[in-house]
Amino acid sequence: MKRRDLYASLIIGAAVGLLIQPILANTLASVHLTLAMRVGIFVFFAVFAPFALWLCSLIAKIWKAFYQFGQFAAVGTLNSFIDIGVFNLETFLYGGTISTPLFAVFKAISFLCATTNSFFWNRNWTFGSTDKVNAGEVTGFYTVAIIGWAANVAVATFVKSIGPETKLWVDVVAPVAGILVTFIWNFVGYKYFVFKKREVSPTA
Repeated sequence: MKRRDLYASLIIGAAVGLLIQPILANTLASVHLTLAMRVGIFVFFAVFAPFALWLCSLIAKIWKAFYQFGQFAAVGTLNSFIDIGVFNLETFLYGGTISTPLFAVFKAISFLCATTNSFFWNRNWTFGSTDKVNAGEVTGFYTVAIIGWAANVAVATFVKSIGPETKLWVDVVAPVAGILVTFIWNFVGYKYFVFKKREVSPTA
């Protein structure tokens, strides 16, 4: 595994370890998390991300594309926590019962924040683009992203509508359902359409 990848995965893991803090506080308000527990959660993600990518580098010796998939998964995890984190911040600031239309608006905003992060990480790290950003690449990326956005919002809103009006279901389960569908769609779209000429090797 390249040193650059080690540092990138460490940054991603640390960011996830920070972003999960307000999510836990919002969804598990009745559970008291001590400082030691919060630090432990942060350290776990900061260490786990590089370890998981290292495992992907071993599997990539058999299936080359798996390393790139591991990078995409790391970025996707960060995107997911940005998505859920922003959404939880919105619901926390709003404070009231969220109607289905308002839920869709909040979800769209959080998803767009995650997508912006996705573009920079996937372009520069996952798919290793060193060229200047061009119109075709941006258009392709956002075409895939917009379709993913529609699927994300639709699935999340649907799951929210069929479940209980609990914070866990509304703030976590429904958004995660949308994220999972989008994750698969985006990887296929980015790899085989937007960045199809990019090849990444796990070795220096």
